[in-house]
Amino acid sequence: MEFPPLPLFTEVELKSEIARVATFKKVPKGETLIRQGQYLKVLPIVVSGAIRVFQTFEDREILLYYVRANETCIMSLTACLFNNESASYAITDAPTQVLYIPSDYITDWQTRYPSWNKFILAAYRNRYDELLHEFTDAVFKKMDERVLDYLRNYRDTHSVHTIPISHQALALELGTTRVVISRILKSFELEGLIGLHRGSITLKKPF
Repeated sequence: MEFPPLPLFTEVELKSEIARVATFKKVPKGETLIRQGQYLKVLPIVVSGAIRVFQTFEDREILLYYVRANETCIMSLTACLFNNESASYAITDAPTQVLYIPSDYITDWQTRYPSWNKFILAAYRNRYDELLHEFTDAVFKKMDERVLDYLRNYRDTHSVHTIPISHQALALELGTTRVVISRILKSFELEGLIGLHRGSITLKKPF
């Protein structure tokens, strides 16, 4: 399988080491990459596609974040660095290309390659900023605004106008109930913003 280009990393020696020790895989949508409680020996880096990271608690899913192109999973990174069990699940949200880096190289490369160190630090910083944004939304935004934001972000990220998601799944994504989501979506439909179908939502123009 052809190895992917690595624009994030600038050092020739680093690229050579990655090509030597890493594993590259093309993974279909819906495949579980990491299970909660699993010990990890490799760090996944998304080349293309997206990974959905979540926790389960008493039969409920709690969405943590998405990992997209040129990003890695902070929960996986922490598990690798401290040899801990993974605190989350990771499932592909689309057909995804993943680069797996053996965990033994993570800290070694941080001291030897500035672009790798920048990548690791940026992963923590970006996830912190995203967490702060999500907290602000949860505290200060009404649920209908959060639903609009979610639908727009999905459209822009995946370049689609029909979103394959059920009312229950959307409720899990936003940490609310299906009844609340159904009421909000119905009001959007009456306003002509969306079309509701079984298992999907179509965004209409203008949206």
